[in-house]
Amino acid sequence: MLVCIPQLLNPAQVAHLRSLLDTAGDAWVDGRVTAGYQGAPVKTNQQIDEQSPVALECQRIVASALERNPIFISAALPNVLYPPMFNRYGEGMGFGLHVDGGVRLHPRNGSKVRTDVSATLFLSDPSSYDGGELQIEDSYGMHSAKLPAGDMVLYPSTSLHQVTPVTQGVRVACFTWVQSLVRGDAERSMLFDMDNAIQRLNQSEADPVARRSLVGVYHNLLRKWSDT
Repeated sequence: MLVCIPQLLNPAQVAHLRSLLDTAGDAWVDGRVTAGYQGAPVKTNQQIDEQSPVALECQRIVASALERNPIFISAALPNVLYPPMFNRYGEGMGFGLHVDGGVRLHPRNGSKVRTDVSATLFLSDPSSYDGGELQIEDSYGMHSAKLPAGDMVLYPSTSLHQVTPVTQGVRVACFTWVQSLVRGDAERSMLFDMDNAIQRLNQSEADPVARRSLVGVYHNLLRKWSDT
């Protein structure tokens, strides 16, 4: 399931993040420092040191926005959010086809975080760079995302995906992973569709008995499929 979240961050928030990132200096490091054996040979970018003060401030902004976003909550059903990370691709940089590692170690407490849902938050105006598309493969083929600054895309961490080489300009983005309450993408997708249908029915003031029944089914399925 691919889900776009429009305007997760408003223009003022994007500008503030960019001001922090664009002046981060030595906090930018080689992106391969966190790449596994599969990703390192095909990854050429830079990222912010996860332990740096600028990373902590930027993480706070993004995590706070995610905690309040109903689309993110409904689609990801988050249990654990990996602290958001930040990267940039200059000319000639890209990240070839790969699958994200199944488990990551939390950078502050060392706990294991299973990666169920991957997320990319775009922080550059798409007209400011050429190339740099996020391409995600699923059973229906390859999908490309190059969204406005402040928009996010969610996709299963099991997906084969890549960032195509940037040929002009600079692409800045935030990325993170979610350990979901529901491990399977198919089950999360059904719950997301059901939640959307319930919200539309609530707005239409449809039969309240039927709506209560649907809400009950939703929570019973969540209870059945939840890992917790």
